[in-house]
Amino acid sequence: MHARALFRLTFANPVSAVYLGIVGASIVFEAAAATFGDPGFVGVWPFLLTAPASLLFSMVGMEIGGQGAVSYWFLAGGVVVSALVQAFVLGALAQTLRGRLRRTATR
Repeated sequence: MHARALFRLTFANPVSAVYLGIVGASIVFEAAAATFGDPGFVGVWPFLLTAPASLLFSMVGMEIGGQGAVSYWFLAGGVVVSALVQAFVLGALAQTLRGRLRRTATR
């Protein structure tokens, strides 16, 4: 797969762009809540929006770091990588479905 196709499926697809926008907005909201007050339960939303891939990163982090010693930076990187992987999968799925709909419409 070429880098251009990878970029198009991950970022330049409407479905992927909306997903990344929602995840990005939740991260900005979490950062603002942590900066200006008590974040409370807000920090869970980016993690939940990128599940199930972020759950895999947390399990790997627990195995690497020991019981309960997962680094914050490892989890934050896991959320970012999970969002990008899932945006790519959403873009590929949307392109596949559009292709099938076009083929059935022309028949």
